[in-house]
Amino acid sequence: MSFACAGNAVRERNANAALEDLTITARVKTALLNDQQLDATRIGVSTVDGVVTLSGTVKTQAEVTRAIELTRQTPGVKDVKSALRTSDQGPRTDQAPSPKS
Repeated sequence: MSFACAGNAVRERNANAALEDLTITARVKTALLNDQQLDATRIGVSTVDGVVTLSGTVKTQAEVTRAIELTRQTPGVKDVKSALRTSDQGPRTDQAPSPKS
């Protein structure tokens, strides 16, 4: 049994998976930025194993829905996770307030 060959196969698979994730990220960003119904300039996109995570801020809930819809339609996307917020949402309640001086 050759462990060197097994290691090369794992590295090749990891490289191929990483390249596919980069391709998916680029496709999603392109789709979001080209959409006329959406201001995607503040949307972050990351992909791991075909699962796309959207983050950032958009103006409305309709833009959140549209971003998720466009992402799901993108070839290669297995699942979509959204951490998008609308600009009218207040500060996060799970963060401690800043100490006052």
